[in-house]
Amino acid sequence: MRFIGNYSSGKMGFALAEECARRGAEVTLVAGPVSLSCSTAIHRIDVESCEEMYQAATTAFKTSDAAILCAAVADFRPATQATQKIKRSLPPSPSTRKGSLELKLVANPDIAASLGQMKQANQLLVGFALETNDEETNAKKKLEKKNLDFIVLNSLQNKGTCFQSDENQISIISREGQRDYEKKSKQEVARDIIDELSARL
Repeated sequence: MRFIGNYSSGKMGFALAEECARRGAEVTLVAGPVSLSCSTAIHRIDVESCEEMYQAATTAFKTSDAAILCAAVADFRPATQATQKIKRSLPPSPSTRKGSLELKLVANPDIAASLGQMKQANQLLVGFALETNDEETNAKKKLEKKNLDFIVLNSLQNKGTCFQSDENQISIISREGQRDYEKKSKQEVARDIIDELSARL
């Protein structure tokens, strides 16, 4: 084992940042460890951990008109980080048995919930929900719980979208209703999302 992660490429977030910059917005992009580049017009902050992303996002939001929370941040992280390679043959302990290893996970900071609590009347907050079941119900719960203005729902059941793909298929859900979109390139999806955001500014 080297790390716990997911297959997120960052392409959707970068497409959103580029679309905002194209429309003349002053953009701060908080980016995880991805191999993507962005235009020089975008102020990019590179982070490697959820804690670093939390600090960067909460700081940037204080002076922002809107935030789009697109990063696939893990809900949990290992409680401890090994300083050396974890060998197959470990000395016996409560967390190890022959052929197995138990890891303790702790919760990461909830960036969306934190920004939702910080949000002022003149600010907008957009979230993302990647769901595998009860998609619309779970997205609507997240919309309310995290004080979002609207949420972008995508599903792993839509083959050829989401992680490591150049395409996505979304629904935009708000308190006013739901709008479903066709499968499109992530650049086109970014335009749809920013159209919705711009209409609310």
